[in-house]
Amino acid sequence: MPLSRRDLLSLAPAVSLAALAQPPRARTAARPAASATDAAADHATLIDNTVAVFAGTADSNARPEVAAKLTAIATTARSRLAAMDGAGEGELFKGLPLGTSDPNLMTSYQYLYEIALATRVPGGPPSALRGDPAVQQRVIDGLVWLHEHYYGDQSKGYYGNWFTWEIGISSHVSRILVLLRDALAAHRPDLTAGYVASMDAYLRNGKDGDVDPDSRFHTGANLADITTNRMLQGAVLEDDTRVSKAVADQLTVLATIDPYHPRHGVTDGFYADGSFIQHASVAYTGSYGKGLLTRVVQTVKMLDGTGYVRGADLVRTAQRWVVDGFAPLIFEGWMMEIVKGRGVSRTTTGYTDVTQVVEAVVDLSGHTTGTDATALKGYVAFVRNTSKAALDPSAFVSPVSIARYADILADPSAPAKDLTPAAHHIAFNAMDKTVHRRPGYAFALARSSARISKYEYMSGENLMPWFQGDGAHYLYLSGQDQTRAFGVDYFTTVPPYRLAGVTAPVETRRTVPELYGTLWYDNPERGFTASSEAQNTYVYFPRGTHAFSGGAALGAYGAAGLVQSDDVAYAAKRDGELPDDFVVHRNADATKSWFMFDDEIVVLAAGVGDSSGRAVTTTVDSRIAPPSDTLTVTGQLRDGTPWSGTGTAPLAWLRYGNTTRSTSVGYVFLDTPRPTVTLDTVTRSRRAVRLSNPDTPVTTQVFSVAVEQRAGVPHRSMAYALVPHASAEGLRAYADGPLSVLVNTTRAQAVRHRGLGLVALNAFTRGTHRAGLLSIDGPGSVILRAAHRGAAHDGTVSLAVADPTTQRDTVSVLVRGRRMRALEADEGVRVSRVRGGTRIDVTTRHAYGRSFTATLR
Repeated sequence: MPLSRRDLLSLAPAVSLAALAQPPRARTAARPAASATDAAADHATLIDNTVAVFAGTADSNARPEVAAKLTAIATTARSRLAAMDGAGEGELFKGLPLGTSDPNLMTSYQYLYEIALATRVPGGPPSALRGDPAVQQRVIDGLVWLHEHYYGDQSKGYYGNWFTWEIGISSHVSRILVLLRDALAAHRPDLTAGYVASMDAYLRNGKDGDVDPDSRFHTGANLADITTNRMLQGAVLEDDTRVSKAVADQLTVLATIDPYHPRHGVTDGFYADGSFIQHASVAYTGSYGKGLLTRVVQTVKMLDGTGYVRGADLVRTAQRWVVDGFAPLIFEGWMMEIVKGRGVSRTTTGYTDVTQVVEAVVDLSGHTTGTDATALKGYVAFVRNTSKAALDPSAFVSPVSIARYADILADPSAPAKDLTPAAHHIAFNAMDKTVHRRPGYAFALARSSARISKYEYMSGENLMPWFQGDGAHYLYLSGQDQTRAFGVDYFTTVPPYRLAGVTAPVETRRTVPELYGTLWYDNPERGFTASSEAQNTYVYFPRGTHAFSGGAALGAYGAAGLVQSDDVAYAAKRDGELPDDFVVHRNADATKSWFMFDDEIVVLAAGVGDSSGRAVTTTVDSRIAPPSDTLTVTGQLRDGTPWSGTGTAPLAWLRYGNTTRSTSVGYVFLDTPRPTVTLDTVTRSRRAVRLSNPDTPVTTQVFSVAVEQRAGVPHRSMAYALVPHASAEGLRAYADGPLSVLVNTTRAQAVRHRGLGLVALNAFTRGTHRAGLLSIDGPGSVILRAAHRGAAHDGTVSLAVADPTTQRDTVSVLVRGRRMRALEADEGVRVSRVRGGTRIDVTTRHAYGRSFTATLR
């Protein structure tokens, strides 16, 4: 059998660049055959467009708004050149020793790219670097040196993280090959083909030096990165089939994921409900999702004017992602914590995340027309106006985007407007997350299940993540700088066992590096290596073991339920499937529901306790504030006596107020054991949550209200409501207010909101479950609301039904009382009149937790 070029490379200990400069392999074309002239023109256009994306154009760079970006590019390049001048033995750049550190090798290539970029910036302020052949030659010499000593030898490479070799280095190199195409052709014509051959060989999770759609590594954002690199490589090699194949491969990421019929077994990507998943089970819109959005939008710009793809197809898809997937998760310029995976532990998150999204929206607006363009431009202005941190356009990748951003802000025809209504509820059931928004606040809930991971830990990031998917919530208040309320400082100073909304056993756990002395559990004989499937399954992002997670949505109102479960690692260790030295943790027990209205989020919990007899803490809420802020904690006991301060007491309600920030949250204890209130000043290093964070101590005031259960006590239930922006007068009114708990057990949980005419029910087990006029057979979630004309009921009700297990073919609901007929109903909803009321049968097969609605009279 003849050897492939990849096979040859793997056998050659030190292949020279000249030997690698072979004609590229033929590939299946992804578009109709183009003439040589057309292909050459497309390649030239792709290269010119790519240079414009990263270096700008003469027109964009003449704009005063772009000057800061151009200055930063030049300053960075000069700094990199100085580091090159100071390099020691075994270094290309000072401080980056090579040979054993793949991050240092990747960073060395990044530095070369940053120098090359500065030489290709057209227009703008005068720069000695622009077009400097000597500087470009230094970059070329650096490429040669790295290849000959640290990259070209396939027998020595590929240590550390697979991403470094298949994506990271290739991204920097591919861009350099584009930026310095002419210089390379003049001085080292063999270098481009040689590097492309090496990059092909390093695609070891691919197939024959190309992407492999069946590989778990070549999915979602990772696939977009790899194919973007291969597009650029094809352009500089004038290899039309390579470019066409890369474009066709990238287009596969545009497909909406069907979890019941995944293509190539891939579940990474965007779902019909706006969810985004990477790593097969991690909710990741705020990290990999924004990376995918960026790559697709850059592809639109790079391929503009070529014959490879209809840009409108990419634009429509990316626009849908923005509207359905990103905008609901951005609150006043802040990306919510629930979709950032291990990124929650980074110091640059939240507002910085959104800057990348805004650049993508800016560029999309330039490729749309009419109302679509107006909506996108209006959203850009809205984010800029509402963000509590100034959006810095110099952080954009492209100078062209900076100029376009300035044009949008100066355009009076596109007034600032959110893409998400101020009153909105969305269940991202495909990734087990819920977002509930009202004017003045946003509530974000992190769920998990047998489908979705409880958390993500990896590479020394997010060291204490254990309960982040067990009903942890984030209540964002309008007008607040969210870096003072959440972000890395929240996870640094709030104990992981006392995250807001979490029920956790009272115990001390150790981080992965503390347990094993490395960043992962290393046991190759049992299948545990840095990037193995076992590592992913049991260490990096373990799923839960219960199917129930989700709920119904009716207009702007919602219900969500969760059966808290052990993770798959605990279950596997219990069953003897994991090594003896592999450490697992048993979870506490709880069945929980969240019912989300206008002014309240009502939380019911039942079966709260621990089957192992440990003490358990259920945290109603935890909030942080700077040490200089003035905080007040006041409340009222059940007998009407005023109360303030900290301690344990039979509270009827409690109000946390931050007078410095003009914010407050109220807590109404509908049926809750004596809560414990604490207010502590905590100082901790940000390195406690991420090894690569600076060892910077941060001090916050940590407020917490929780229910403590002693070891060995029986399981119990509790019910309370979170009331954003609450006043003392408003909290007192709940004594005879609109909320009532109808049932709160491990079998079913339900509430009534009298003021809204609304009843919501979550049922968790088999059998018939009743609440008010509602009954439901088996597990499910239902919301019923009666319509009013003024004070008089007009006989119309609206209903939403969902299957949070995603496993049922049908869910049946009975509304007792007068029999009604359907005025309108979603497809799959059948309404029939039966003795004692009206029966609604909903076909939930393959609906993946989405809600079905009907209006009855």
